Amino acid sequence: MEASYKLYDRLLYRRSPPLRGDDVAELQLRLSQLGFDTGRVDGILGENTAKALMDFQQNAGLVPDGICGPSTIKTLDRMRTRGNPKNLVTGVREKELLRLAPKTLRGKKIALGEMGGLNPLVSALTRSLISKGANVFSIHHPNPSKQASILNKAKVEVFLEFSFGDNNIGISTSYYSGYKYESVGGKYLSELIQNQLPSLLQVPNLGSKGMSTIILRETIMPAVVCELFPPSLVVERLPQLVEIITSTLTTWSLTPFEFTLSS
Repeated sequence: MEASYKLYDRLLYRRSPPLRGDDVAELQLRLSQLGFDTGRVDGILGENTAKALMDFQQNAGLVPDGICGPSTIKTLDRMRTRGNPKNLVTGVREKELLRLAPKTLRGKKIALGEMGGLNPLVSALTRSLISKGANVFSIHHPNPSKQASILNKAKVEVFLEFSFGDNNIGISTSYYSGYKYESVGGKYLSELIQNQLPSLLQVPNLGSKGMSTIILRETIMPAVVCELFPPSLVVERLPQLVEIITSTLTTWSLTPFEFTLSS
């Protein structure tokens, strides 16, 4: 249903529950390309997107009513070529927030989750991170949208979720990627974990990949889902897992995204 909407198909405005769809994502992309910060490009018309829309309307000499209709779309079309599709203000904002964050685990608000059977790992990792001075809490909720809402309201700085994989022996990680946008902080943490865990534990490396699952899409902080299999891997190598993940989070805190000349 979400994928069926195009930007010209309906009026877009903030409501509860929020409008969702490819048309919302296209609006977010266009506004972000023009320098209006919609927050994460996720296809969900929330508070940040509504504010960015009104800011654009005001700057373009339109009525700032927060409703994206024909006149707003026509103005977006006219200004479309002015924005650089590779330089979204949302990505710039995420990098700046990460750049300004303390380069230590001490005081960092970290949330840990697990999808069943991995509570010993979460509990041990919680103790390890707290010993480094981090502010850690675990979250357990069957509804991923509700879980994401709790994490967002708590202003969590980074979220790690663990689950058992789908019978493929090894370790894989995923981060948010969708609508021509990806979380730079989530991607780098995912790659750091993937570069460390499989080799040090001597298990197959199943790769790091961008995904748009609910928990990755609706959380606004860098978030990574780590899948491990078989369950005996966690039982037999729990201390190693905890040590490696703690070390990786420490490294990520120092350099939370991959610096390039354009960074």
